[in-house]
Amino acid sequence: MEKKSKVETFIGFSVKARVLVTGSDAVDRLKKAYLILICASASENTAELASVCAKRLNCPLMTCKIPLQDLCNKTNCKIAAVTDKNLATAIIDNRDENFSVCLGGGR
Repeated sequence: MEKKSKVETFIGFSVKARVLVTGSDAVDRLKKAYLILICASASENTAELASVCAKRLNCPLMTCKIPLQDLCNKTNCKIAAVTDKNLATAIIDNRDENFSVCLGGGR
């Protein structure tokens, strides 16, 4: 079994703590989020929605090369948002070659 990266572990914590919101409609309805995650295989429309939401919520947007559906255990998941500040910061600070911040929070 492959060892998970720190980012994968923190996303898993987000799922367990119920602070990871998945799906374009749910993310679009959010009033506050600290990080938006988008799958590299997302459609152009989903990518545009993610960008608009990140700007509206004033939070970073991170692209995942690893399928997001595998990280959050939701079939066909292409977009998610982290609503906990500490977990969002941990994910951003521990990113590796499979995750890139493409909008805001570049540090």
